[in-house]
Amino acid sequence: MGWHVVPAGLWLPGVRAALWPALDGRGDPGRVALTFDDGPDPDTTPLFLRALDRLSVRATFFVLGERLERAPGLGRRIAAEGHELAVHGWRHDPPWLPRPVRDVREVARAAALVEAVAGRRPLWYRPPYGVLTGGRWAAARAAGLRPVLWSAWGRDWTADASPLSVRAEVARGLCGGATVLLHDSDAMCAPGSWRAALGALPGLVAECRARGLAVGRLADHGVGRSE
Repeated sequence: MGWHVVPAGLWLPGVRAALWPALDGRGDPGRVALTFDDGPDPDTTPLFLRALDRLSVRATFFVLGERLERAPGLGRRIAAEGHELAVHGWRHDPPWLPRPVRDVREVARAAALVEAVAGRRPLWYRPPYGVLTGGRWAAARAAGLRPVLWSAWGRDWTADASPLSVRAEVARGLCGGATVLLHDSDAMCAPGSWRAALGALPGLVAECRARGLAVGRLADHGVGRSE
């Protein structure tokens, strides 16, 4: 079924945050970047777009090229509503079968498709499973993309995830400058798990605003500005 495994992006997160905060998605301390992986999904992504519109929030969607190719109209809608499209790869390939030549080709292909759909070149690349191999790093740089992972996530891909559990998990890493990872599709997750992320959004945004933190896109987050 291809459900998410524990991403290697969690490897020594404290060290990663200290030594390479830009890869961790650390940005402006007055902001939180909201990001979604694995779409676009015609069945679920529109529900997230509707919720984000109600909340007056813009986000970054890390899309898979093969899914965007099947739903370019949805990709155009994401961009037209003020959200940012970024690259998650062409397909959600596992990292334990490295194919550096194919990685270069497919990341470039995905970036070109995002540009064609959104009308602007994407800025960011997040590897599937959060595993940034040497080949994937090279592929991102060759495509002119900046690799970025996350500093808070909701574990929203599991069968037992709920809006409350997602908010509790995000809260562990939620602070000024954080980048939050959620999923707008269950294509690589437990069936129906997207409901937990969707249900968590109002409370998550309210919590950020109660702390005086603006919620928005990675493009507005100032990632790596001081590096």
